[in-house]
Parts: sequence; C-alpha cells; structure tokens
Amino acid sequence: MDQQVLVYTSLSFIIILLAYKLFFQTKKRHYKNLPPSPPSYPIIGHIHLLKLPFHRALHSLSSKYGDVFSLRLGSRHVVVVSSPSAVEECFTTNDIVLANRPRFLMGKYTGYNYTVMAEAPYGPHWRNLRRIGADEIFSPRRLNLFVGIRRDEVNRLLCKLSRRNDSEKVELRSMIEELTFNILMRMVAGKRYETANEGEARQFRDAVKATFELVESGNPGDLFPILNWIPTGFEKKVKRVAKRLDLALQGLIDEHRSHEDKNRNTIIEHLLSLQQSQPEYYTDEIIKGFVLVIFSGGTDTSGATIEWAMSNLLNHPHVLKKLKTELDSKIGQHQLVDESDLSKLPYLQCVISETLRLYPVAPFLIPHYSSKDCTINGYDVPCDTILLVNAWAIHRNPKFWEDAESFVPERFENNNGDGEGFKLMPFGLGRRACPGKGLAQRMMGLTLGSLIQCFDWERIGNDKIDMIEGKGITMSKAVQLEAMCKSRPIMKNILTFC
Repeated sequence: MDQQVLVYTSLSFIIILLAYKLFFQTKKRHYKNLPPSPPSYPIIGHIHLLKLPFHRALHSLSSKYGDVFSLRLGSRHVVVVSSPSAVEECFTTNDIVLANRPRFLMGKYTGYNYTVMAEAPYGPHWRNLRRIGADEIFSPRRLNLFVGIRRDEVNRLLCKLSRRNDSEKVELRSMIEELTFNILMRMVAGKRYETANEGEARQFRDAVKATFELVESGNPGDLFPILNWIPTGFEKKVKRVAKRLDLALQGLIDEHRSHEDKNRNTIIEHLLSLQQSQPEYYTDEIIKGFVLVIFSGGTDTSGATIEWAMSNLLNHPHVLKKLKTELDSKIGQHQLVDESDLSKLPYLQCVISETLRLYPVAPFLIPHYSSKDCTINGYDVPCDTILLVNAWAIHRNPKFWEDAESFVPERFENNNGDGEGFKLMPFGLGRRACPGKGLAQRMMGLTLGSLIQCFDWERIGNDKIDMIEGKGITMSKAVQLEAMCKSRPIMKNILTFC
C-alpha cells in the first residue's frame, strides 16, 4: 500500500513539473512588458509570499514592486493594483475586459455551475441577472416596501439590549449577525430565524455558514488544477454543502408555493409571480441564485462594518459625543431615528464612510478576471489573468489621504463620502460593483444611529478596543467587541412595549 502511494505521488509530481514547463514558462514569453514580479519558486510560484492577512501581505509587496505588480500562484497569473490611477483604468477603459470572475470549484457547485449573478461570466445572461437585481430586488422602490421589517428588527435589538443589567457587558457581534440575518430572511422569505417552523431558517443559516467556511479554507485545486484529479475530500465536502444549501433554498420556494396567501411581501413571492409570466427564464434555479447572492453578500458584511464603527467610536469618545449631539439635535429623545432621517444626519454618514475607508470588509474586493489581453499602467496583462484590487492599501495610502491611518470622519464632511473618485471603493467599482450598496447603507445607518441614540456606550476599563483584523475573507475584527451600555431616556419614552 505504501509503495502504491509513493508511485502515485511521484507520478503526480512529474506531471506537475511537465505542466509547469509546458504551460507556465512558455506562456510568459509571449508578453514583453508584464508587471514587475518578485522572485518565484518552481511550481508554487509566489504562494510562499502570501501571509495572513492577505491585504497586508499584498501591500508589503506593492511597497517594493510598485502599484501594479504580478504574481504567479500555481497555474494562476495574478495582477495586483494598489493606486487610484490604475483602478480607474481597470474600471473605465478595461471595465468590460475585466468584468468576469475566475472560476473556482465552489462556484461550480454552490453557484449552480457559475450561473448566479456573483459568479456568472460577463455576457447576456449576467446582464439580465443584473437588470433583474437592480429593478426587482435592490431598487429604492422595492427596498421601501421592507422599511417596516428593518425598523422592527432594529427595535427588537434595542429591546434586547435594554433588558440587560447596566453592569453587564455586551457582546455585539452575535446580536448584529442575528439582526442582519433576520432582516434578510424576512425580506426574502417572510420568516424569522428564531420562529421558523421546523428549523428551516436555522438549516439555511447553517448551510450558508458552512459555505463561507469552505471558501475561507481554500481549495489547492483552484491553483493547481491537476490536484482536482487526486482525491483530497475537498470536492466531496463542497458537494455535500451545495446539496444542503440547495435543499434549504428549495424548501423556502416550495413553502411559498404551498402558502395560501400569494400576495405576501417577500422577494421569493415576487420572483415566483414573475415566474408565472416568464417560466422559461425565472426558473427555480435562477430564484435560488438570487436568494443565495442576497445572503452571501449581506449577512456578514453589514454586521462587520457596524462592529468596526462601534469600536472606532468607543476608541474616539469625541467622535461619539459629536455623533450623539447630531442625533439629539436633529431627531431628539422623543422619537426613534428612521431611515427617512438618514439624509438629515451627515455626520452619521461620515462615521460610516470613514469606517468603510479604514476597515473595508472586502479588502481586495471580489476578484476580477480578464477575458482578453489588455494593458494597465502601460503593462501587458494577459488574457485569463486574475485581477486583485487592494482597496485596503489605497484607502490607507498617505499619498491620497491626509493622516491616512487615523479615524477622522470630518474628512468626509464636504461630500458625505461621495466624490472621492477611485480613492474609496468599499462596494467595488464598474459593472461588477456590489448591487446591494443601497440596502447595506440603509441597514448600517439605521442600526448605528439607533444604537447611539438609545444608549450611552463605554469601553470596559481604560484600555482601547483591540482593532486588529481577523484572517478571514471578510475582514472582521479578530477580537469580538465587548462594551458597556446604559439606556438613555428615549428607551422609556418610546419602547414601552419591550
């Protein structure tokens, strides 16, 4: 048995060596002006240079090799850009060329063979998905139909906090994750995580969580395709998770079909009504794909940003005081802040924009992929190249931001976070920018504004909140935020139903 393993291992190594000679080295000779690149090792390329967290490792490399440099990660050619001028060229001149996604194993199984909006290649199908998303799911008109859901879920969070003893410390992450999940669950399927029959929502949440865990664990076969022929168990895990996810999604659709009320205000019900008029396009698979995109893009991101924002406010009491003063003067202590009030709270928007600048939850955005040869900053970028935009590095570059490492919301007071061109990109840019930006801004503004309006917040002890980022794909805090909070007068005046 050991001899067989040795033979298979040796054969695999020889095949990889041949692949390296035939495909990697010969391909490079066709391009005379590739972006600068660090010295590499055979076979693995530059994988050894990627330390966690990746955005810091890429930033360190850009400091040495420039704002546009290239890496070879196994069989994959990667270009990393870290300057506004390069980003502008990527998402204007080369926007269509780079409007694709690299194909990884996860997208094959959990993305319905690369047909969901986040995974689909640029083309007629993707453009149709994007149009449906913009018109039927993320439009202001559609989001306004769910304003009561978001208000109710935030109220539930405020009630839960108000029932705690003032001397009891609060761990916010789990509460905010529950808040965002329930908002999305009620918008999509009309049910809450806590009250769903037979644990349907719990099963779906667990399946989404398992999907994220697999994405973060990574698949070596995505960098070395030949390894996909060697049984490692990863593909089996992906298939199992994809099946769980599909069953949970199908269960939500089937529940809607069997429900007597066909006029419920849910995204699934709306998409099923469109299915009746265009069954050839609005298939169950398309509907499940939209639901999957909503949860994968919105579950962790908004919650992580709120936790970063609260941490920043606790570390900068003068900013917290200024924000509280704005809320008290514009809204008062006799009515709760609402989504319609957000436009009257410019400093709240500044706090959120500054949080997104310093702590973008997608620090190098979602990878793009070139469909043909192009140039960036004068360098040749071959077809089939993965593009990574190090937004984290651009957001903190002192060339583009004064006092770049400091939390200074006032820097956005003149434009409320807009008009920063290609210096600020927490939701991405170009055709593949995040379609859920409007929903995220509403949830973050309402939640953060309500927490500050209704409670006095303090750190536990004199030490500052730890602001070290975690090592996951979504940049959350390494150490969960814990703080003390005390109800303000509005909790007695307004939330008597708690």
